Amino acid sequence: MNANDTVIRFIRESAWERFPDDVRHQAKRCLLDALGALLAGAETPAGRLMAKIARSQYSGDEATILAHGSRVSASGAALANGFAANALDIDDGHRRVKGHPGACVLPALLAAAEIVPVCRGVDFLAALIVGYEVGIRAGRIRHATYECYHSSGSWGAIAGAAATGKILGLEAATLRNAMGSAEYHAPIAPMMKGIATPCMGKDSIGWGAMVAIMSVLMARGGFTGIEPLFADTPDPEWIDALGADWQIRRLYFKPYAACRWAQPAVDGALKIQREENLSPQAIHSICIRTFAAACALSIKPPRNTEEAQYNIAFPVAAALVDGEVGPDQVSPPRIFDPQIIELLTKICTEVDAVYESVFPAKTYAKIIVETRDGKQYTSERMEPRWEALDTLPTDAELKAKFQRLAAPVLGNAQAEEIAQRIWRLEFETDMKAFIHACCRPASTKDPKNPS
Repeated sequence: MNANDTVIRFIRESAWERFPDDVRHQAKRCLLDALGALLAGAETPAGRLMAKIARSQYSGDEATILAHGSRVSASGAALANGFAANALDIDDGHRRVKGHPGACVLPALLAAAEIVPVCRGVDFLAALIVGYEVGIRAGRIRHATYECYHSSGSWGAIAGAAATGKILGLEAATLRNAMGSAEYHAPIAPMMKGIATPCMGKDSIGWGAMVAIMSVLMARGGFTGIEPLFADTPDPEWIDALGADWQIRRLYFKPYAACRWAQPAVDGALKIQREENLSPQAIHSICIRTFAAACALSIKPPRNTEEAQYNIAFPVAAALVDGEVGPDQVSPPRIFDPQIIELLTKICTEVDAVYESVFPAKTYAKIIVETRDGKQYTSERMEPRWEALDTLPTDAELKAKFQRLAAPVLGNAQAEEIAQRIWRLEFETDMKAFIHACCRPASTKDPKNPS
């Protein structure tokens, strides 16, 4: 039995009742976090645009574009929801794959849950766990076997196909073809070009999610695929440890709507501001010492939402002025605020050789703030908050984050209802009702973006 056989057996034989208790609980935390990011992301310019395109180009009545409530084909829903899931860059991540497994898995899984006769909550959660475990391993293999740093969609398509194939109950041979097709047709997107020129393509997750469900549907119809990449693993233990070494435990979560590489700098600047009681007006300059990839992020004033997120100076400046970096801060008109932009122009970056040597396992930054009266303050070495395994958020913190993201879209009461249902999702008899609850009532839909 080769590595692909091992992966396929894990996908098909995994069951909710056999997962460890902490893994089952983590699945609910992941769903809460990824769904909040998706709902808020649906209201971004990219989210609205892709919902409009899905309605016009992927017509149908199979699946739902969340928040908007539009009904389109399964592939159209996965595409639109995939772009929304990562639109704010506030979704979970895994250090070893330098990307976002939750946003890759959830959009395809949501669509799959609507095209089967019945999808119970336990089935949905089990497939979510499978998607994370298989996807993270696919990402590690992708990075180990290709020199270019490819975006999350390049391996996320395989993650989505694994989760979707489980929901659809694919036989082993069909599942092999589905994952092979997902690998073959996945977006091979050069990530650092997306850093150099931020755009709505982001981490190629939207296209990866669509490829995931299309690959499963194609394989179910008889389409054949290549041998999936798990057979190419440079370390057999990555695959052999499936079902024992749970990678879903090693996720990080994001408190800010910004690139993870910028987040230790945000926390360092806020720490100095709190300790020294500094106003933004008192600051003369800020130097961020960090690793090279973080220094590749822009320090220029952003022209759009994506440039605000793939930026290291903007989230630091926004945090010092507003005290937070959420959807409002990285969206128009706030991205053009004169006070934030003025402070941004005082920020520079430097590569620290020590911090560079430990990337990507660690993402460190140190902040040096000089005030107008000549005083200098230096932070300690900072890591991002909510990092596995040391500083993970509590359930209450993740719930509060979900409420901050979902309530402006759906209202406080509806957001609270969804959160409570997630903690009890194993008792849902059909996920269609849950998905319906993640959309605005018809009476409150945006007239500029009708279903």
